[in-house]
Order: sequence, then structure tokens, then C-alpha cells
Amino acid sequence: MGLFAATYQIGSMSKVSDDEAKTFMDEFKKLVTDIGAIGIFLHNSSVSLPMFIPGFGVAWGLFSAWSTGFAFSAIVSITPELAKIPPLTILFLSPFGIMELTAYSIATSRSFILIKAIYKKTNLIPFLKPTFIEISIVIGLLLAGGYLEDYMMKMVQEKNISLPNF
Repeated sequence: MGLFAATYQIGSMSKVSDDEAKTFMDEFKKLVTDIGAIGIFLHNSSVSLPMFIPGFGVAWGLFSAWSTGFAFSAIVSITPELAKIPPLTILFLSPFGIMELTAYSIATSRSFILIKAIYKKTNLIPFLKPTFIEISIVIGLLLAGGYLEDYMMKMVQEKNISLPNF
């Protein structure tokens, strides 16, 4: 969890040119328009499930953390008032952020456990059941998190809740 958060923080400190930020925001707007809870879930699942792949999953998880931080930096460069929000706040103070962070941490740690077992030439059969249980937990967390994130975004858009001023 700490490694993901640290890599996210590093990505959020990246300098983004105006052209990069504009390009990112154009693509981001296309991606999130009418995404809904299932779309959020599918996106987050497509990010997290490769994190279970032995070895590759750790690298993919760190890249995902960095690129999410970089995306935050791009959004801040277009919307300067967001610069007042510490990047890690999004992860640690939003319920869906904690759910996603937990899911990604489970997946990358399983990747590490599996690559370690492969390196030690350990029989992988005993690792199957815990891996499938963890995949189920990750899917459950991301499904619930997708619905929660969608609900909270709709509440903000409808002005039923407001974002804190930092």
C-alpha cells in the first residue's frame, strides 16, 4: 500500500506541459463521459487484474500508480484550484480511493508472492486457492468502489455535496 501511494505521489509531482495536459484532458473527458458505476468497475478491473500476473504485476502496479499520479498532475495544471488538494488526499480520504488502493495492494502483493514461489521453484498448486479468493475480494472491492465513486460523482455534479476547501 505504501509503495503504491509513494509511486502515486511521485507521479503527481511530475511537470506536465500545457499541450500534454490539454491532450490528456480531452482523452479523459471522452473516457469518463457517461461512464457509470459498471464502467468505473470495468476500468479499475482492467487495471487491477494484470497486477496478479507473477512479477509483471508488481511493475504494472507501480506504473499504474505513477500514471494515476501523473493524471492528477495534468488535471491540476488545467484546473489550478485543485492544486490546494494534496494528491494523497484523493487516495486516503475518499472511501472508493481506499477500496481501490486496497484492491491494488492485494493484487500486487499476490504477484510478488507468486514470483517469489516461482523463483524458489515451489509447487504453485497451494497458491491457487488463495489467489482465486484474493481475485474475488479485489473484484468485490472494485465493484462496490465503482458504485460508490459513481454515486459520489453524481452527488457532486448535482451539488448535493460539496468538496472540501483546502
